[in-house]
Amino acid sequence: MEKKKIVVTNRVFPETRALLEAHARVVVNEADEPWPADILLDHCKDAFGLMAFMTDSIGADFVAVCPELRIVGAALKGYDNIDVDACTRAGVTVTIVPDLLTVPTAELAIGLMLSLGRNILSGDAAIRKNGFAGWRPSLYGAGLDGATVGVLGFGLVGQAIAERLQPFRCRLLASDTARHPEDAFPHVAFMDMDDVIAEADWIVLALPLTAETQHLIGRAAIARMKPGARIVNPARGSLVDEAAIADALATGHIAGYAADVFECEDWARDGRPGDIDARLLADGARTVLTPHIGSAVTHVRRDIELSAARSIVDAIAGRPPAHAVNAPAGTLLEVIEDAEPAPHKNVSGRR
Repeated sequence: MEKKKIVVTNRVFPETRALLEAHARVVVNEADEPWPADILLDHCKDAFGLMAFMTDSIGADFVAVCPELRIVGAALKGYDNIDVDACTRAGVTVTIVPDLLTVPTAELAIGLMLSLGRNILSGDAAIRKNGFAGWRPSLYGAGLDGATVGVLGFGLVGQAIAERLQPFRCRLLASDTARHPEDAFPHVAFMDMDDVIAEADWIVLALPLTAETQHLIGRAAIARMKPGARIVNPARGSLVDEAAIADALATGHIAGYAADVFECEDWARDGRPGDIDARLLADGARTVLTPHIGSAVTHVRRDIELSAARSIVDAIAGRPPAHAVNAPAGTLLEVIEDAEPAPHKNVSGRR
């Protein structure tokens, strides 16, 4: 019996490839860049399974031309780049990796805060350009000790960020749509989002991207922030309006912006910009920007891939795959309850 075909859209660890190849014919993109949409579709037209990453966009038009596709094993936690409803209608199970990204993402959020507040990148650049002649009264910034930090979104990532901020003796505020037991987080004050935004010295985003959260941090929200506030985004780029951020930096209303994610990479979003706002990249912009490395810890990335691969192997073997976010007709699946929503519709190919 011929083995089923599995397509892997990005280069993976040898262990991941070996696990899949023990059960299937595997086609892997070995290049540094994602396949163009037409190439990806060509590979997937006769594929049983697909290991998908942040660079992929899977929608109704995509699954319509992939009649053999039965499993999308996403090496992701947030899956706003996958139209789950379209997959469900087409009989395609979607699985995610719900928790492995939590700790490294929280660690990076703290790193972004420290780098932004303490001018670490500016100091490094000054030494590389001018050398070091000793201490000078320059690059004074903002520490975390005693600062008021507002965490917007208090799921696993928001909780992990708050936990790691406790030793800095921050005053921690949080806003979340879910109710949390009052004694579960005694170090956190839960407030309405508008109140958190108005009181915080630091705003840290830990929300999924949905139709409701897109551009949550726009001109109106920024206007409610105290002068000199700083914003940190390790979650999804389109939670913020980057143009509004650039404007607020230019006027001095906010003191800095740090991000690991950007509007231009939210493939499923209609009208997404083609690049990062150039003003955020300019010298002296008071920004710290990293290329979506929230989960880029070697053992974590390996575990994420293996988790997605095991879900695909389960589907090949006829077993219900773990961490499914949908239950197409004819499958025996338990949908995970803490999955982030995938709100976008009419997604087709990679844009």
